[in-house]
Amino acid sequence: MMTMISEDVVSRENDRRLADLKSDYAHLGAQLARRGVDIDAVKAKVAAYAVAVPSWGVGTGGTRFARFPGEGEPRNIYDKLEDCAVIQELTRATPTVSLHIPWDKVPDLKELKERGAALGLGFDAMNSNTFSDAPQQEHSYKYGSLSHASAATRQQAVEHNLECIAIGNALGSKALTVWIGDGTNFPGQANFTKSFERYLDAMKDIYKGLPDDWRLFTEHKMYEPAFYSTVVQDWGSNYLIAQELGPKAYCLVDLGHHAPNVNIEMIVARLIQFKKLGGFHFNDSKYGDDDLDTGSIDPYRLFLVFNELVDAEVRKAEGFSPAHMLDQSHNVTDPIESLMRSAMEVCRAYAQGLIVDRAALAGYQDGNDALMASETLKAGFRTDVEPILAMARLDAGGAIDPVATYRSAGYRAKVTGERPAVASGGGGIV
Repeated sequence: MMTMISEDVVSRENDRRLADLKSDYAHLGAQLARRGVDIDAVKAKVAAYAVAVPSWGVGTGGTRFARFPGEGEPRNIYDKLEDCAVIQELTRATPTVSLHIPWDKVPDLKELKERGAALGLGFDAMNSNTFSDAPQQEHSYKYGSLSHASAATRQQAVEHNLECIAIGNALGSKALTVWIGDGTNFPGQANFTKSFERYLDAMKDIYKGLPDDWRLFTEHKMYEPAFYSTVVQDWGSNYLIAQELGPKAYCLVDLGHHAPNVNIEMIVARLIQFKKLGGFHFNDSKYGDDDLDTGSIDPYRLFLVFNELVDAEVRKAEGFSPAHMLDQSHNVTDPIESLMRSAMEVCRAYAQGLIVDRAALAGYQDGNDALMASETLKAGFRTDVEPILAMARLDAGGAIDPVATYRSAGYRAKVTGERPAVASGGGGIV
């Protein structure tokens, strides 16, 4: 398998930090042992955890106002895979890449699959795009796609999703994620009921095209680009869709797609309870769908989401098998660094969830001891589990400190010399 970061660089950087890591790991192990937690068992679970990287995430993002390209930006999906391979090599937590079509469309899928395998990468959920118009597209999605009043436009959107399934099937993917920007900006612009009916009918046509071992993830979002009403606006509508479509349909939860104070962890619990949690797009937000680095604004909320996931894992909840993926836009940082840090943050939240004293928590909950129930959760959140994460990376051949190792390797400078500079452009998140 080819590597993008020199093993010598990784070894050199790890050797500098190894003694301190061993000391920190032993110290944390002793602390956790007093709480009845086996640090090696937690490390093994963290080592087995994986989160997919979005292909579009390794490029510089933007806003509705402007996009400021970064140095050495990927020119195509092959460059993107190389950048994704860097993230996996250093974090050992991102073995798969989630593609977006038509952005990542290529004429030779066999070549693409082989390139991914050579870099040690597989392909996660496919993502369709009917929220923007592709070149030479016959019907515009300006006024909607799967819910459009025009049957021809809806059929075009259905066929695009079926094409995404075919591409994913050739690459070894097992899921399709569908997010649409359909909705309205003015009261009366469209009939709410008819729009949703048209959407459901179109989604049923897509559902029929799913292979037997595939899953369909539908994604809700409160607003944008439809600022008055959105066809799939919340988890309730999303749940109705999953129920209506069938057993292979599930709800995908994007952490940024909710109002600022919505209790996302409770939504996660509800979807687990009714066997319709498909997975996640991890990111963070301050005001809306900001697509900020995961855990950069509210790491406690991320932990609370993982607390629900660990609870379901421990009690072996029926039908529980969520897919995990990052979904971010990087405007002022090196995208590779942000994605590495975000991958480490979801691993951190998972590890913190694993060390929560479940028996004590259940006792306090049943005894209506609100304060101690809260403190039991916070005991897990307050614990610095970094030695567990770093040791898991080290054992798997990754970097004790991925960001420092990445900078030491000079990868960004290298690709900047190989990839032509991109001129600053207009708005658009990708």
